[in-house]
Amino acid sequence: QVQLVESGGGLVQAGGSLRLSCAASGRTFGNYAMGWFRQAPGKEREFVAAISWSGTNTYYADSVKGRFTISRDNAKKMVYLQMNSLKPEDTAVYYCAASRIGILGEYDYWGQGTQVTVSS
Repeated sequence: QVQLVESGGGLVQAGGSLRLSCAASGRTFGNYAMGWFRQAPGKEREFVAAISWSGTNTYYADSVKGRFTISRDNAKKMVYLQMNSLKPEDTAVYYCAASRIGILGEYDYWGQGTQVTVSS
Protein backbone atom coordinates (compact mmCIF):
# COMPACT_ATOMS: atom_id res chain seq x y z
CA GLN A 1 0.00 0.00 0.00
CA VAL A 2 1.26 3.47 -0.91
CA GLN A 3 -0.26 6.78 0.15
CA LEU A 4 0.58 9.84 -1.94
CA VAL A 5 0.27 13.54 -1.09
CA GLU A 6 1.02 16.23 -3.65
CA SER A 7 2.06 19.80 -2.93
CA GLY A 8 3.59 22.79 -4.67
CA GLY A 9 0.76 23.87 -6.91
CA GLY A 10 -0.30 27.47 -7.26
CA LEU A 11 -0.83 30.43 -9.54
CA VAL A 12 1.98 31.45 -11.88
CA GLN A 13 2.33 33.67 -14.92
CA ALA A 14 3.01 32.21 -18.35
CA GLY A 15 6.71 31.56 -18.76
CA GLY A 16 7.17 30.95 -15.07
CA SER A 17 8.14 27.83 -13.15
CA LEU A 18 6.73 25.61 -10.43
CA ARG A 19 8.03 22.52 -8.69
CA LEU A 20 5.50 19.94 -7.63
CA SER A 21 6.32 17.45 -4.90
CA CYS A 22 4.76 14.12 -4.07
CA ALA A 23 5.36 12.59 -0.65
CA ALA A 24 4.85 8.85 -0.41
CA SER A 25 4.36 6.59 2.55
CA GLY A 26 4.76 2.84 2.61
CA ARG A 27 7.72 0.53 2.94
CA THR A 28 7.89 -0.50 -0.70
CA PHE A 29 8.02 2.92 -2.37
CA GLY A 30 11.24 2.01 -4.16
CA ASN A 31 9.48 -0.84 -5.97
CA TYR A 32 7.07 1.45 -7.77
CA ALA A 33 7.35 3.41 -10.95
CA MET A 34 5.92 6.88 -10.41
CA GLY A 35 3.98 9.15 -12.69
CA TRP A 36 2.40 12.56 -12.93
CA PHE A 37 -0.94 13.07 -14.61
CA ARG A 38 -3.15 16.11 -15.03
CA GLN A 39 -6.78 16.93 -15.63
CA ALA A 40 -8.03 20.24 -16.95
CA PRO A 41 -11.66 21.33 -16.51
CA GLY A 42 -13.92 19.52 -18.93
CA LYS A 43 -11.11 17.28 -20.20
CA GLU A 44 -9.95 13.73 -19.67
CA ARG A 45 -7.08 13.02 -17.33
CA GLU A 46 -3.84 12.81 -19.31
CA PHE A 47 -0.37 11.45 -18.76
CA VAL A 48 2.38 14.00 -18.14
CA ALA A 49 5.57 12.19 -17.09
CA ALA A 50 6.82 8.99 -15.46
CA ILE A 51 9.98 7.65 -13.89
CA SER A 52 11.12 4.10 -13.26
CA TRP A 53 11.67 2.71 -9.77
CA SER A 54 15.42 3.31 -10.01
CA GLY A 55 15.12 6.71 -11.63
CA THR A 56 17.07 5.50 -14.64
CA ASN A 57 14.24 5.75 -17.16
CA THR A 58 11.89 8.65 -17.72
CA TYR A 59 9.08 9.24 -20.17
CA TYR A 60 7.24 12.44 -21.09
CA ALA A 61 4.18 13.50 -22.97
CA ASP A 62 5.09 15.38 -26.13
CA SER A 63 3.30 18.46 -24.83
CA VAL A 64 5.73 18.85 -21.91
CA LYS A 65 8.94 17.40 -23.31
CA GLY A 66 11.82 19.81 -22.88
CA ARG A 67 9.92 21.91 -20.33
CA PHE A 68 9.13 19.48 -17.50
CA THR A 69 11.50 17.21 -15.59
CA ILE A 70 10.49 14.34 -13.34
CA SER A 71 12.82 13.07 -10.61
CA ARG A 72 12.68 10.98 -7.47
CA ASP A 73 14.51 10.49 -4.19
CA ASN A 74 13.84 6.98 -2.92
CA ALA A 75 15.56 7.63 0.40
CA LYS A 76 13.13 10.47 1.10
CA LYS A 77 10.19 8.75 -0.62
CA MET A 78 9.65 11.80 -2.79
CA VAL A 79 8.84 12.43 -6.43
CA TYR A 80 9.17 15.82 -8.08
CA LEU A 81 7.96 17.52 -11.22
CA GLN A 82 9.92 20.61 -12.21
CA MET A 83 7.82 22.65 -14.59
CA ASN A 84 9.46 25.42 -16.60
CA SER A 85 8.23 27.71 -19.37
CA LEU A 86 4.67 27.18 -18.21
CA LYS A 87 1.82 27.88 -20.59
CA PRO A 88 -1.86 28.63 -19.91
CA GLU A 89 -2.70 25.23 -21.39
CA ASP A 90 -0.74 23.61 -18.54
CA THR A 91 -3.49 24.72 -16.16
CA ALA A 92 -4.92 21.61 -14.50
CA VAL A 93 -5.10 19.57 -11.35
CA TYR A 94 -1.89 17.54 -11.20
CA TYR A 95 -1.90 14.05 -9.70
CA CYS A 96 0.91 11.84 -8.54
CA ALA A 97 0.49 8.09 -9.05
CA ALA A 98 2.34 4.84 -8.37
CA SER A 99 2.56 1.76 -10.57
CA ARG A 100 3.74 -1.73 -9.63
CA ILE A 101 4.12 -2.68 -13.28
CA GLY A 102 6.22 0.10 -14.72
CA ILE A 103 6.20 3.59 -16.18
CA LEU A 104 3.75 2.69 -18.93
CA GLY A 105 1.70 0.28 -16.87
CA GLU A 106 -1.50 0.61 -14.93
CA TYR A 107 -1.27 2.98 -11.97
CA ASP A 108 -2.52 1.55 -8.69
CA TYR A 109 -2.35 4.42 -6.22
CA TRP A 110 -3.23 8.09 -6.63
CA GLY A 111 -2.87 11.28 -4.65
CA GLN A 112 -5.58 13.85 -4.14
CA GLY A 113 -4.12 16.33 -6.61
CA THR A 114 -2.73 19.85 -6.54
CA GLN A 115 -4.03 22.76 -8.62
CA VAL A 116 -1.74 24.52 -11.08
CA THR A 117 -3.04 27.68 -12.72
CA VAL A 118 -1.04 29.50 -15.38
CA SER A 119 -2.22 32.99 -16.26
CA SER A 120 -1.58 34.58 -19.64
